[in-house]
Amino acid sequence: MNWPPGRSYHSKCSSPAILLRGSASIWEVAVRRKGTGRTFWNRRELNATADCGCASRTLLHSKFRGRKAVRTEQSLLREQFYKAYGKYCQNVDRNSFGPDSDFLCQFLYFFKADNIDDFLILVQICRLLWWFVQDNGDVVKLFAGVDYSSTCALANYRVKQFTHACIHALHQNRYQLKDQLLLTPEELNVSAIPLLEVLVLLINRKLPWSCRIVEYLFQNNAVGLLREIILTGKDNAENYFSIGKGSSLERVLTAVICHVGQRPCICSNINPRNSLASQIITIPFLWHLFPNLQQIFAAEDLSQCYIHQMAKFGQNLINLLPKDISNEFPSYACMLGNILEIAGIALSHPHCSFDMAIDLAAVTTFLLEALPSVKTSHSRESSMIAEDDMTGDDEVMEIALDRKLEQQIYYAINPRILLQLTNILFKGISSVNGSDYGPNDRDATALDAICGFLYVTFNKLPLERIMTVLAYRTELVPSLWNFMKQCHENQKWSSYLSNDAPGWLLPLAVFCPVYKHMLMIVDNEEFYEQEKPLSLKDIRSLIIILRQVLWQLLWVNHTTSANSVKSVPVSSASKGQSVQAIQDRVSIVVYELLSQLQDWNNRRQFTSPSNFHADGVNDLFISQSQLAAVRQRHGSEAVFTRNQFRIKRERILEDAYDQMSQLSELNLQGLIRVTFVNEFGVEEPGIDGGGIFKDFMENITRAAFDVQYGLFKETADHLLYPNPGSGMIHEQHFQFFHFLGTLLAKAMFEGILVDIPFATFFLSKLKQKHNYLNDLPSLDPELYRHLMFLKHYKGDISELELYFVIVNNEYGEQTEEELLPGGRNLRVTNENVITFIHLVANHRLNFQIRQQSSHFLRGFQQLIQQDWIDMFNEHELQLLISGSLDSLDIDDLRLHTNYAGGYQSEHHVIETFWEVLKGFSLENRKKFLKFVTGCSRGPLLGFRYLEPLFCIQRASSNASDESLDRLPTSATCMNLLKLPPYTSKEQLETKLLYAINADAGFDLS
Repeated sequence: MNWPPGRSYHSKCSSPAILLRGSASIWEVAVRRKGTGRTFWNRRELNATADCGCASRTLLHSKFRGRKAVRTEQSLLREQFYKAYGKYCQNVDRNSFGPDSDFLCQFLYFFKADNIDDFLILVQICRLLWWFVQDNGDVVKLFAGVDYSSTCALANYRVKQFTHACIHALHQNRYQLKDQLLLTPEELNVSAIPLLEVLVLLINRKLPWSCRIVEYLFQNNAVGLLREIILTGKDNAENYFSIGKGSSLERVLTAVICHVGQRPCICSNINPRNSLASQIITIPFLWHLFPNLQQIFAAEDLSQCYIHQMAKFGQNLINLLPKDISNEFPSYACMLGNILEIAGIALSHPHCSFDMAIDLAAVTTFLLEALPSVKTSHSRESSMIAEDDMTGDDEVMEIALDRKLEQQIYYAINPRILLQLTNILFKGISSVNGSDYGPNDRDATALDAICGFLYVTFNKLPLERIMTVLAYRTELVPSLWNFMKQCHENQKWSSYLSNDAPGWLLPLAVFCPVYKHMLMIVDNEEFYEQEKPLSLKDIRSLIIILRQVLWQLLWVNHTTSANSVKSVPVSSASKGQSVQAIQDRVSIVVYELLSQLQDWNNRRQFTSPSNFHADGVNDLFISQSQLAAVRQRHGSEAVFTRNQFRIKRERILEDAYDQMSQLSELNLQGLIRVTFVNEFGVEEPGIDGGGIFKDFMENITRAAFDVQYGLFKETADHLLYPNPGSGMIHEQHFQFFHFLGTLLAKAMFEGILVDIPFATFFLSKLKQKHNYLNDLPSLDPELYRHLMFLKHYKGDISELELYFVIVNNEYGEQTEEELLPGGRNLRVTNENVITFIHLVANHRLNFQIRQQSSHFLRGFQQLIQQDWIDMFNEHELQLLISGSLDSLDIDDLRLHTNYAGGYQSEHHVIETFWEVLKGFSLENRKKFLKFVTGCSRGPLLGFRYLEPLFCIQRASSNASDESLDRLPTSATCMNLLKLPPYTSKEQLETKLLYAINADAGFDLS
């Protein structure tokens, strides 16, 4: 619009004057006659007095032969209007709005929103109308006279046209009015406010025409115009997050919002595309602009109506929303943020219904599904949980939301709303024992709603706050378990995914990560003694279910899944996730939970280890034999360079590091032959046929993993783990860790057992796993006791003056480190103590040794593939490294023993030897095995895998007193025992016990 000089939207009004009457329109004549009961209708009059809007104007255009004629007629009528009522409405009084006046009829006929004169007249009319109502208080009499029933048709028509004209005028001139759109009613002197206040006045729900007017506005897209008006005001207002309290525009929305099509409202036939939910709730940060509107919308009955209407459309709701403002502000994301912000208020109502919670879960679920993954992260905890709890295997194309919108959604799904939603849905679920026929429909509906919502939430939002709240402050785990147990026992699984999708998919997709997260902070007493949150009996049943599910997904369904991927809803109210995608996710989380429960069983057995094995699968099908097969395959199919090492005994570690670091991954798989050099630089005699290399490996591992060297420390149980302060001792400590990883892998690759007991929490790093609170006692039992004290503290923890910091003490040097950004100023309270405990345990078990473990793993993977490592748990890895106590089977050792120097298996000395050895205690057997092989444990699959096989050699050709007085000796590099021909069982036993307890007689001959 081109503004004439000297004209503006801030023109003042003139005082009302006497009305000069004009002629009424043909349409209004018809309406009057109809309202008074007189029937003068005939075909000509009916055609001439057609209804208002597009049809009426089309007929008028036809009568005056085109638009030009209409414009001419409008101009003439405008001039007549000026003469009758004044150019500034100075001749208008309250009677001008009555049913007998054609003041509004004339104005609405010629009014054009883009004409500045017409617009200013409209502003003046609104001011006058507002003043008249303030003076008298009865807007119905103003438009309808004393008898509304007789003039209702005419009054309703005029109010419809007038209110729509006000909205159209605001929309047409919104850019010129941008600084006025969010002002309060007190600013009546500016142009926008009179129009908005008159809208509030005329659509008041107490007025008899209210529903008819609002319905007309809905049908003519007035709400869509209001949306654009609001967006213009928001985009051009400074600090709009804090303004808009009680603005006139908010008052208009407040008057409209109560029209939901349910009594007492009688509005009907509202097009979903033009509804307030579609057009207004999709405005970014709506409640920041209109905080009073938020409270009204969140009212119990109102929010339930709107949420139910949205739920009825299901996933199709997204197709009904207006065009996105921009890529950063998609309409569905804006709607989601606004709904989540009122959800907490709506769910907090004392009488919030089960159906409301179901609808809310459904709406948020399918809106979340359309959302790109939110990457908001604020702590070390978040990165840890993101890596560990929900490891993604699909690449997702990222669509960047506006940062503030992303944060709105992230912070809206807070502990409070999760508690409220789960409590309402679980409140009506049947008792623990349930029905003999399985869960009822209400239980299934509740579980489906919460599982659908949480599954999508897990895949879209960061998990740190979500998981902690669900695990420790809701009944999600026991409720889901009871549901699954009933379904399993009754073989009745209700599936909302599709007819052929298993009903356990969604419950397990939610249960497994939440229960796994709970086990991260559960202590041994809670798990084993108090049996919280699940009894050991239930856990045994759970293991069976998880094992069957994993077998079903990985084996039974594997061959058919590629040909049967179907796109089905995640829940009864949402679509877009395929069954195959959910199955892939469930297979991961079930495996992770099953592995964690196996760790608990390894720590203290509560069920048979065979319960973790797939039915019909031999528990020894994965073993050292695979490594042997690889070595055999390499020997027959590949040619490796024979690597020759020259090692000085006094520099064994440094020389080995220098020479092994130069080998490629391929050459590392080949043979290594060692020549030792004495202190004079002269090579020691002997040809390495494998024995010297074994001796070299035993000596170097003993030196490298010695705690005195500073790369490793040991726990109170003498288990090894990387020294967090290794960098204070060795400048190249990371390179050394890489070398030690390669060294250990070479020993395993060659089948050489090394007696190095690693801490379980370090072995988990070889599997790229995180450690949890229950691993802490092995590292720092005192710290563990302190954390348990905090966990079970009954008083106010904030009084203990603890903060989110931890003190590191390495070699007398103390450093303070924050567990969270700003942790020095963040006090530990009863609400965040679980997070604090979790972070402290994570710092000690994961964060402090993360770099050392990472470099060790890289070296280890040069020879041992990650796929091989993943096949074993931590306990099994230790068995592969050091052998098994269960393998100290004397009969098996005897069966796989060679003899030399005149001994045979039937020799009387040999018979006596085996008899003595079989009578040894387990401890002495371990000492004997270490004496002859260098390791106190046997190979995992028995002594046939000992390389080379155990050999007993006669130490003397005669039985002289001198030879019989000698002790047995050994050559561990060859797994060789040199046994004199003792003449009695007592002598043999005495000499052998003395030798193994004194570490006597290392003799490389």
